[in-house]
Amino acid sequence: MPPLALAVSAPSRQADPVRVATERLARALPSRTDATVLVDLLEDDLREGMDALGDVEAHFTDLIETLRAGSLSPASLVNSGDDVRVLERLDDLHDLVLQVRKRLSQAAALARQSHTARPVR
Repeated sequence: MPPLALAVSAPSRQADPVRVATERLARALPSRTDATVLVDLLEDDLREGMDALGDVEAHFTDLIETLRAGSLSPASLVNSGDDVRVLERLDDLHDLVLQVRKRLSQAAALARQSHTARPVR
């Protein structure tokens, strides 16, 4: 049987992969306020992106269910595919992908600064 500390930490890591990922990034960056803010913003973007993906997935799940079990009249088919909210969430995803890309570039620059600022031993 694994030690209790390992048994407890493994499920908590699986429960919040975004937090684990951003904490790992934070450890790779210099201990500065701008790095902390960047990691916090990235975490928010990742969570929002995952939420948007969930909304898009739910939309497609609903469509599949309608096609499998719902009425297949012309009106029901058009109505099931006419979801303005999913289009908005796709726009959100597009913006978030660009924002995450920008934040990761900023993190790379901070990491590069951190590596070049360290004394050579």
